[in-house]
Amino acid sequence: MQTKASTHLIEVFKTEAGTVYQCEASNNFILEFANRSTAFKPGNFIDFSKRLFAINLAEMLCSPAKHADLAIIMPPYCETCFLLTITEVISLQRIIGGAKTILHLNSILRTSQLQFA
Repeated sequence: MQTKASTHLIEVFKTEAGTVYQCEASNNFILEFANRSTAFKPGNFIDFSKRLFAINLAEMLCSPAKHADLAIIMPPYCETCFLLTITEVISLQRIIGGAKTILHLNSILRTSQLQFA
């Protein structure tokens, strides 16, 4: 994890499409994706990730409807609405999935460190 110098943001996970940071001051998660930043409280971040991973990519690809290649996600308590293409859904799932994995790994390491201290 890297720290962004002046704003107390810790980089949790980064790809070429976006980044997830954790703010030390507010404990919020900040998602930078598609040239915009969106802040989430921890519970809202989990809810957003559940909604994101509930998108059925196979259905999006196979459906003949004109709107089938778009997904709309409106995170709770957030002014941002995500209108995503299939490739954007995959990119965002990769970012959020990577961030969740790193956070889980960090939790395991801290728990192990406490047990062996």
